Amino acid sequence: MRRLQGAIALALAGILVLAGCTDEPELPPDVTVSGSPGEAPTITYLTPLSVSSTHRTQIWPGTGAQVVDEKPVLLNYWIEDATDASLVKESYTTNPVARFLTEADLGKDLYRTVAGQKAGARMLQVSPGTDQGASSDPTVTVVDVLPVRAEGEPVPPQKNLPKVTLAPNGAPSIKATGEDPPTDLVTRALIRGAGKQVTATDTITVQYTGFSWKTGEAFDSTWTQGVPVSFSLQDVPTWAEGLVDQPAGSQVMLVVPPTYALGATESKALEGQTVVFVIDILATGTPQGADS
Repeated sequence: MRRLQGAIALALAGILVLAGCTDEPELPPDVTVSGSPGEAPTITYLTPLSVSSTHRTQIWPGTGAQVVDEKPVLLNYWIEDATDASLVKESYTTNPVARFLTEADLGKDLYRTVAGQKAGARMLQVSPGTDQGASSDPTVTVVDVLPVRAEGEPVPPQKNLPKVTLAPNGAPSIKATGEDPPTDLVTRALIRGAGKQVTATDTITVQYTGFSWKTGEAFDSTWTQGVPVSFSLQDVPTWAEGLVDQPAGSQVMLVVPPTYALGATESKALEGQTVVFVIDILATGTPQGADS
């Protein structure tokens, strides 16, 4: 899996730092947030914004699963310098950030903003500047909490494909069929999401497990490694071919014969074998500057 792991490592580079102090019971009344779910927010306030302590509020609630301490969280964020409303950093034009829900991983302020929320929630955080953060200036931040597993309508299974069983946390396992594998690439939706459709030039954020068709044994999985991963489909053409037009929120099975170049499977034990991927598509988007 060297090429795929390399792409994942590059995509995960970078860090989200949010700084602040103690809470006030209410947000400043002169900060408003507009915009639709899944899109970058528009934040309106008078500059320079004076902030003496951290304020946080829920713009809208989530309807998905509640985040769990010490478990993965997936976040989109938009950070502005509150002195002049200039953009500091954002993830909407690149890919979401996957972390663990701990103070050590997120920092005290962001942890307190996200803890207890459900997937789909949008939060506003206004923080004073500190010498320990990315900037000494106060910041205004919007954070979207995204699902960490597929969420959508189940699709009836196909009889000649392996049966998929999900653990309580969403991790898949499969049972080998004992039948000869297909000779062509097979794409089968297991859960149909309602998000943006994948294009061949997208960077996708996923949870996935790869299995041997013959034995049903897993050979690679983000579920055991920890958090979701993001990478460009241009680095994995077979995935691009199989996942194009699938909507975010879907869980998809890809059955890949050995005649297809994965750009990933280099295990000697899997040479000449058909492999099966079960992929939860959590987010997708074409980064600015990517080929269209």
